Amino acid sequence: MSEKKEFLGYKGEVLETIKKAEAEIGDIIRVTKNEEVYEGILIPRSEYGDEKHVVIKLRSGYNIGIRITPNTKIEKIGKGAKPAFAPTSSPEQNPKLPKVAIISTGGTIASRVDYRTGAVRPALTASDLYSVVPELANIARIDAQILLSLFSENIIPKHWTEIAKAVAKQIAEGVDGVLIAHGTDTMGYTAAALSFALQNLPVPVILVGSQRSADRPSSDAATNLIGAVTAAAKAPFAEVALAMHETPSDTSITLHKGTKVRKCHTSRRDTFKSVNAQLIAKVENHKVTMLIEDYRKRDPSRKLVLKPEFDEKVALIKSYPGMNPAVIDWCVENAYRGIVLEGTGLGHVGRYCFEAIRSAVKHDIVVAMTSQCIWGRVNMNVYDQGRDLLALGVIPLEDMLSETAVVKLMWIFGQTRDMEEAKKLLKTNIVGEFSPRTLPEKSGE
Repeated sequence: MSEKKEFLGYKGEVLETIKKAEAEIGDIIRVTKNEEVYEGILIPRSEYGDEKHVVIKLRSGYNIGIRITPNTKIEKIGKGAKPAFAPTSSPEQNPKLPKVAIISTGGTIASRVDYRTGAVRPALTASDLYSVVPELANIARIDAQILLSLFSENIIPKHWTEIAKAVAKQIAEGVDGVLIAHGTDTMGYTAAALSFALQNLPVPVILVGSQRSADRPSSDAATNLIGAVTAAAKAPFAEVALAMHETPSDTSITLHKGTKVRKCHTSRRDTFKSVNAQLIAKVENHKVTMLIEDYRKRDPSRKLVLKPEFDEKVALIKSYPGMNPAVIDWCVENAYRGIVLEGTGLGHVGRYCFEAIRSAVKHDIVVAMTSQCIWGRVNMNVYDQGRDLLALGVIPLEDMLSETAVVKLMWIFGQTRDMEEAKKLLKTNIVGEFSPRTLPEKSGE
């Protein structure tokens, strides 16, 4: 074995200390420092790491870094297996169970730690997801495939089209539900996109992600997968939904409407919240409990209507004090078709932007208004500022999320280039993207 593989990521002073102990990556070592003793598996380091720390995996499963000083002692106390990932063979499938297609697009749920950089990288295929969660064999027959290997920040509208077509293909082949493994950062955007692209669904389409990769003790990947597959196989609804943890614990998985969900925390397992809407359902102990009465029922005989095209010439612009209206002018100069303004409060932007907005409307750009507030709805009739924006031709979007609004406008221009038809579609509640009214108990008050 080459020195590079034996001591991957280690160099300088710490490398010499490891060599003196005659230890290699994967061996069990004891590190003694300042009368503190740590025992664990010597694991690789990032190639960008410093020359002062050794990293070991404790019995608890957590990794710790220990700074090497002159009084630090390293001993090899056992020969260990080299770090490797070897998925178990897929369990035998029960032909009597519902059939669920798993389409992997990448993200943390399909990732492992890359010890070359210390970062998380796409590594697991959709088949791996099945083989490492054998409980799925008791829920559904799995038809797993890998479509993309992308972190979700790299997913763009053309990928929504690919995903929608892949889902449609699976539905045409008669599956009982579809699950899409996706990175969490933009999963809300993709959920909204598929809600518009996949209409008249006969079966559930469930997006699922993970905040923590599968090799971490606190990973939510397996629990989320089990809940999502349960929903895809057994849920009585036929809509696009997003499945993630309800709380930081592993007790239940909640299902959010694809057009009404937002990622609200950078790292918590219960990061996704339904905004201005109720949860569709929850999965607990392999059982789906519906939480709403008004939903599209599962009906395998229903024919899917596929409308997968999107036009990227749409901008989402956040209003803030001192915002340069030249951003709006740039959209005009570059022939954008639509602008979603994320305004303050009830739907406002500064008067210094009015001229740029007037120019955009004059150039046949659809300009719409959402609020950067989380709960509540746009009401541009309350203040003069809002009424003046309405007079300019700005379209208020009720309680629609800004990310759903920009996705919807991209989808609209994927269907039509007629401006009047586009405005009509924008104001039409197509897949529950806005509510007729917001009740106090749904507004966060």
